Amino acid sequence: MNSVLVFIEQHNGEIAKVSLELLGKAKELAEKLNSQPAAILLGFNVKDLADEVVKYGAEEVFLVDDKELKDFRTLPYTRVIVELIKKENPAIILYGATTTGRDLAPRVAARIGTGLTADCTGLEINDYTLKDKTYKDLLYQIRPAFGGNVIATIVTPLHRPQMATVRSGVMDALEPDSTRIGKVISLKVELKKEDKVLEVLERAKSEKTAEAVNIEAAEIIVSGGRGVGGPEGFKLLEKLAKVLGGVVGASRGAVDSHWISSAHQVGQTGKTVKPKIYIACGISGAVQHKVGIGSGTIIAINKDSEAPIFSYAHYGIVGDLFEVVPEIAKQ
Repeated sequence: MNSVLVFIEQHNGEIAKVSLELLGKAKELAEKLNSQPAAILLGFNVKDLADEVVKYGAEEVFLVDDKELKDFRTLPYTRVIVELIKKENPAIILYGATTTGRDLAPRVAARIGTGLTADCTGLEINDYTLKDKTYKDLLYQIRPAFGGNVIATIVTPLHRPQMATVRSGVMDALEPDSTRIGKVISLKVELKKEDKVLEVLERAKSEKTAEAVNIEAAEIIVSGGRGVGGPEGFKLLEKLAKVLGGVVGASRGAVDSHWISSAHQVGQTGKTVKPKIYIACGISGAVQHKVGIGSGTIIAINKDSEAPIFSYAHYGIVGDLFEVVPEIAKQ
């Protein structure tokens, strides 16, 4: 098939944002391979979601609709994807770097004996030469490494499919188009007894999860670092975020200091965001934080004129954030 296949993650009938982003990237990669973007959708009573996946760019959707797949369980999902790989031979499979994707993708890679690159922030198609032999049209899997101090490019020249998990917010989803025509292919996979050793009795949303902020979808983020000084400083940022219709983000240093929850963390070990405006308050600008800001206009507020963040911010204000932030909110 030589297609670029995207695992469509869904929970309770809602498709994960990262899966739609990956469909957009899959279309771009498939065009360079003279192939097509495809998707695999697992669940129960999810036929309507297959039509949604087509709207976002998939030309083929492999649908496995079974009550055993209603809730995500690693072993049944692995069985289904491995059987599809054996039958269709995709060139590339992409997963979201979510809790589900990080659980599922390594299991599939181990089962079929191929490579996997985790937490990618970039994907490209290019040639690669190894021991005087050139491998055509490989997937360049790009990700931060060594604490974000270098960017690594990883290839899988000898095994197929090439597989990667990709961070949410680093790719762009296509605009949904109801006129797109795609093929939905229903498949049946015989699950084995050893695939069903785990049973989901109940799914519950924790209070912490329910209150978590969705910084990945925010268009305006007011983010704070150690320069905020403590939890009280974040209350100041919350006021500005409210005025601007945005949300509050944070650096790892602020989260490690327990001034704000990890749901707000931006950076290599946090979330990747793509707001239109990112206001960094009291953030020094370490590269580990920088790699988490996908795009947009960056405004830095810091009293240290030598802070690294000023080297990549579009606008910088050298001053005390406790004076600057209230004034911005006032204006």
